[in-house]
Amino acid sequence: MIFNFRIVSDEVDNFRRDIQIDADSTFLDLRNAIFESVNYDKNQMCSFFICDDNWEKVREITLEDMGLDASEDAYLMDETILSDEIEDEGARLMLTFDYLNDRSFYIEMKKSETGRTLSEPLCTSAMGVAPAQESQLEIFEAKPAAKNAKAIEDFDEEFYGTDSYNDDEFDAAGFDEMTLEE
Repeated sequence: MIFNFRIVSDEVDNFRRDIQIDADSTFLDLRNAIFESVNYDKNQMCSFFICDDNWEKVREITLEDMGLDASEDAYLMDETILSDEIEDEGARLMLTFDYLNDRSFYIEMKKSETGRTLSEPLCTSAMGVAPAQESQLEIFEAKPAAKNAKAIEDFDEEFYGTDSYNDDEFDAAGFDEMTLEE
């Protein structure tokens, strides 16, 4: 059986990839096919999430065993077969490829084809440019810091005042006469 998946992004409107893959392939095979179709580095951490009809995460399938909760079963990409977790057309998945900024691809199984097999995954349609694998947030944060570095260097000790305390600057009598109104 062959699964046909459509991959989209909420960051890029005209981005889409269609992937055909054998139902007996692993989630790692699917991850590799997606990453190859968008030229992403395969050494980055990522996770699949099986989702319900409202895109709520139901189960995580990780690249590596994180050992976070021993009471729950760990689902690993290289051990988990697609057909064991995906049964029906319309099944929804998320592939989180940027943990720090919670960025993901949204994946839906469009159709399954029985009676056929596929030895290697195949990208059957590629439209648009994929979002950058790593968020540009770090670049945006670095620019103001560099821009303000000169201004920070210009501050001297007098900018912050002096270390000495002058009793005349604080009029305690003024506070004694104040009352709180209800």
